Amino acid sequence: MNRGRKSSPNRGKTPACGAGTQALSHVNAEGRARMVDVSGKAVTSRLAEAFASVLMEAETLKKIKENLLAKGDVLGTAKIAGILAAKKTHELIPLCHPLKITEVDLSFSLEDAPPRVDIRSRVRAQDRTGVEMEALTAATVAALTVYDMCKAVDRAMRITDIVLTKKTGGKSGTYVRKEPRLKEE
Repeated sequence: MNRGRKSSPNRGKTPACGAGTQALSHVNAEGRARMVDVSGKAVTSRLAEAFASVLMEAETLKKIKENLLAKGDVLGTAKIAGILAAKKTHELIPLCHPLKITEVDLSFSLEDAPPRVDIRSRVRAQDRTGVEMEALTAATVAALTVYDMCKAVDRAMRITDIVLTKKTGGKSGTYVRKEPRLKEE
């Protein structure tokens, strides 16, 4: 019985991303989620970079700079969390493949105006599919870790601008985002 679900006029068709774009690869002909078979793809060098930002009070940023937070080394902990997250992306995102990651690195910049920690992640692999989700997961989990480490002194922190900034390799080629930060509204 189909309680409360209306039949979609697109049922049985592969949904498209929009005019002039490819169909969604992780949806089958019936519109159900599926993990893509990448066994026919060649193993190539893959790279992805992502960005995230944690906005905070100036005093919180000062405490990070001076390593004065009770939980300890904020950036060192966030870096390890981001690395672990990249390696476990396939366990967190249901349709991601486990990949042969060869490098994960995160860098942090402490910015005064507005007060924030900017996070950049880079992930490399030799595999059949890209590492965009791994880079995005690394940056996001690092940002969440910064929040966790600092929440006792600043619960109003805001995680923003989680974006893919670069990807290379694979059939779709290279993508480079012009600006990592989103425009202020």
